[in-house]
Amino acid sequence: MAGILLVEDDPSVRSGLELALTRQGHTITSYATGEEALDHIRARRPEIVVLDVMLPGIDGVEVCRRVRKIDQLPIILLTARGDDLDVVVGLEAGADDYVVKPVEPRVLDARIRAVLRRVESASSDRITFGDLVIDRGALKVTLDGREVHLTPTELRLLLELVRHPGQVLNRRHLLRSVWDHSHVGDSRLVDACVQRIRAKIEPVPAEPVFIHTVRGFGYRFNPP
Repeated sequence: MAGILLVEDDPSVRSGLELALTRQGHTITSYATGEEALDHIRARRPEIVVLDVMLPGIDGVEVCRRVRKIDQLPIILLTARGDDLDVVVGLEAGADDYVVKPVEPRVLDARIRAVLRRVESASSDRITFGDLVIDRGALKVTLDGREVHLTPTELRLLLELVRHPGQVLNRRHLLRSVWDHSHVGDSRLVDACVQRIRAKIEPVPAEPVFIHTVRGFGYRFNPP
């Protein structure tokens, strides 16, 4: 069971999710503002953050950006139905997953558990591709000897691509393997995560060496 930081400004939604997630065995700390959430994260790191996009003051996307500057803490966004722009911006800011409102507690609980499984999943081997080194036991990636800070989701996606060098993996496969769900409408999770990984490991992200896009199909990891 997880220690969850819930950030939601609507009191009824917040209390409902608190109750539902507590019944699932989680420990919940909740706040109504991004400022309070950031203070809490600095003082006492939770296992995962469930974060509403629309917050007074510092909104959820900005909270996500600020957290990513200091921590690879798992983050799930809560978004209003149809707010595709919020979803895309939130994923680009570093969110690991998202759930559309109105939130079904069982769906949110499943997403939380899926994200946390990514944190725990690791193998004991070390993989080297030129200057890129992936230590799955230590959950550590280095490039040219410098550590690359990846979120658990980014690391899991990179590992899935690395397991199949030279093969094209479609978005549905990657959703199922990394996010534990395969709804085709969630393919932007894959695209945003690939963009974030490229920004961290590619010498020139616009001209990728490691992760190639195969238009109309998906992505391929090409060992240099």
